Amino acid sequence: MSPPAARTWIDANQHFLSASLAVVRLALEQYVAGLRGATGGTAGGEKGGAPVAQSGPMGNAPFEAVSSPPAIQTLCRAFGLSDFERDVLLMCAGIELEASFASLCAEAHGDPRRPYPTFSLALAVLPGAHWTALTPASPLRRWRFVEVGAGDALTTSALRIDERILHYLTGVAYIDERLRGLAQPVPATTDLPPSHRALAGRIAQLWSRSAAGVPPLIQMCGSEHAGKRAIAASACAALGLELHAIRAHDLPGAAAEREALGRLWEREAVLSGVALLIDCDDADGPDGSAAALAFVDSMRAMLFVASRDPLRIRTRLFIRLDVAKPTADEQQVLWHRALGPSAQALNGQLQDVVAQFNLGIHGIYAVSAGILTPSVPGEGGPAAVPDVLRGALWEACRAQARPRLDDLAQRIDPAATWDDLVLPGPQRQLLRDIAGHLRRRSLVYDTWGFSAKGARGLGISALFTGASGTGKTMAAEVLAQELRLDLYRIDLSQVVSKYIGETEKNLRRVFDAAEEGGAILLFDEADALFGKRSEVKDSHDRYANIEISYLLQRMEAYRGLAVLTTNMKNALDTTFMRRIRFIVQFPFPDAIQRAEIWRRIFPASTPTDNLDAEKLARLNVAGGNIRNIALHAAFLAADNGEPVRMAHLLRAARSEYAKLEQPLTETEIGGWA
Repeated sequence: MSPPAARTWIDANQHFLSASLAVVRLALEQYVAGLRGATGGTAGGEKGGAPVAQSGPMGNAPFEAVSSPPAIQTLCRAFGLSDFERDVLLMCAGIELEASFASLCAEAHGDPRRPYPTFSLALAVLPGAHWTALTPASPLRRWRFVEVGAGDALTTSALRIDERILHYLTGVAYIDERLRGLAQPVPATTDLPPSHRALAGRIAQLWSRSAAGVPPLIQMCGSEHAGKRAIAASACAALGLELHAIRAHDLPGAAAEREALGRLWEREAVLSGVALLIDCDDADGPDGSAAALAFVDSMRAMLFVASRDPLRIRTRLFIRLDVAKPTADEQQVLWHRALGPSAQALNGQLQDVVAQFNLGIHGIYAVSAGILTPSVPGEGGPAAVPDVLRGALWEACRAQARPRLDDLAQRIDPAATWDDLVLPGPQRQLLRDIAGHLRRRSLVYDTWGFSAKGARGLGISALFTGASGTGKTMAAEVLAQELRLDLYRIDLSQVVSKYIGETEKNLRRVFDAAEEGGAILLFDEADALFGKRSEVKDSHDRYANIEISYLLQRMEAYRGLAVLTTNMKNALDTTFMRRIRFIVQFPFPDAIQRAEIWRRIFPASTPTDNLDAEKLARLNVAGGNIRNIALHAAFLAADNGEPVRMAHLLRAARSEYAKLEQPLTETEIGGWA
């Protein structure tokens, strides 16, 4: 509605409201006159004067040039108010809008201390009176149009119009103050990818077809939080509605409070033309969404429910829609829009970014805004230098994808490089092959068409097997450093649960959170979870096998790299081994490899004096133990104010062997000092 048209409607509505109030005021005046004996009416609480006219000032003449009816008529039609209930509401509005109503009410009551309307007065004064208007189920009280004050009796208690309804009648539009703190507006966007735009169009079509009845609830599932909101807002905009969202955690737990909130929202949906989205994305399981489900089941307004997993909606007719992240091609288009002219400087890197990071609309625009913002006022930001832009884009995508996974796993900042890794040639080549698979997966899967054959088996998984300290975790760090990816260690003690079904839920949370950034997942000591599947003897064995099967399915579909480490390769199920793409055996280092580890173990800035790598290699320990000995020796030397010498290493070696409960032989340390 343009401003002139709005002004015309406001003026017409004000004229109509004044005329309507005048009719009710006339009824009050006639009643009071009857009490005074000024007319032929009778006193003593019976009606005085002539019946209230329903024409004249109540006509629609001011609205002949306006498309929308007056507010009071819209209210009566939408909520089914009778003529008597309408006049009760107008009597209460008159108290707030015209001073004469208060004095007339006081005189009608015969008590100057009662300048307010009551149901008793309305029954005596207004035509068409009916007792059902007083009940809690009547529109006046069900929809909280009027509030009944505290008193000895229902009919003699003061009536007061609800503030939101009063302003609505005068033509003032706003969201009820009691709802604004809970429900936040969700602005519509026109920048939706085609897949999301199609979902928004489907919702708008579904709701437009059910305009005469209660529209079906739309349940949107998936991990694309911002996308679900954008789709809902776009569908509402197509229908001329505004969307507001409320978090499930903010809904009251008490049934009476939920019912009151529901009535307020249903009322507001009619008054303001709004729809509501219940955001259950952060609700923790069924208990966290219990209040939302109870709220939804009792509501009859236009509703969306957004959740990661489907919720059991019991009484409402609902349509379930799965909302995925934009497709790879759509993400490419979004990146170009968000980066603008700077996208040309990336020289094709966007394809690698899309292949690695599965970001939604919000994530793409957030990253773009961050890297295009100048770091120093008056100077160009990263976009000013193409090489800087490329690096900044990749790192910003990593940071954008971290928050959810940081809550579920331990992030390891990789520091190791290929030079730090001492392994035989075949093992090093296997690790480089893993890196190559991750770098070129977009080319092979998408461009060369392997993904068109099905998603099964496209996940890249590796099993690192070998004794403790042989470099399995370091190898994962090397891959993360090489590929510039985040590395997360999964704490199996937090994942595996004795309760049936909980392990799968925990694994799902980890993989879902990791999908956005394609992080490297390191399941340390994986044999604790992925041991040989046992013969089914009871329900616990059956569910243990289900947990393993679920993990295998997620690994095969995971877009990143899942690294599993174990000290006991033979404990793994052969079916599980078949689904692993790479198996890297980390052998116990021989003397030559141990000598090489000793040559690389000390940083260049560490002062050393006359260290003999060949003698140190006689210590029959793995690389992890070598690092412990070197670090201990460095502290001993630093405490003495000396460079690291063989004597410090001897003392550190004795301490490490004692920890391992192994004897330190003369063959190993002979001639050290």
